[in-house]
Amino acid sequence: MDRLFGYDGAGIMLIDDSESLLYVAASDEVGRSLEEAQASAGQGPCYDTYVEGRSVSTKDVRSDPRWPQLVDVLDERVRAVAGVPLLLGGSPVGTLNVYRSQPYGWDDSDFTALHAYAELVGELMAAALSSREHSTTAGQLQYALDYRVVIERAIGFLMATHRLDTVAAFHLLRKQARDARRRVADLAAEILAEGTS
Repeated sequence: MDRLFGYDGAGIMLIDDSESLLYVAASDEVGRSLEEAQASAGQGPCYDTYVEGRSVSTKDVRSDPRWPQLVDVLDERVRAVAGVPLLLGGSPVGTLNVYRSQPYGWDDSDFTALHAYAELVGELMAAALSSREHSTTAGQLQYALDYRVVIERAIGFLMATHRLDTVAAFHLLRKQARDARRRVADLAAEILAEGTS
């Protein structure tokens, strides 16, 4: 991003379960230090971006009175900073931040580019979450396919040993698995192993 837009560096912060902004990615070491400094100080343009849900910038963070604790922990190479919110489902979930090593007056073209890039990052995050959900579902389906035969054999074993029909044997297997807080397939494998030994 820094090469694309001409900034010295960029970073991304995302919110965690306790509503704290945490560093997740940066284009370089200085960008990482900017994100970590804000997390450490608990303040900065990126924090304001997230809380206010709008773009926040400073021509020179070192002379800006809004974040006095930030200057003490900030890398001296960071001067101008701009942040835009990262949105997921219309709500801020983090910030996209850029910096320059010299004072700089951010203009509308900067924010137009940053918002477009932040929108792309938001779409990628949404796709990753969707993929993760699909991956979880796919994993569950693969598990069911992999262990279907073992479960069916255990049901057959329970039918024969307890004189049950298919549905009753399945319910018995499932209830025993739940009571023992185990997966049905693991219990089925154990029942078969005990039945053949």
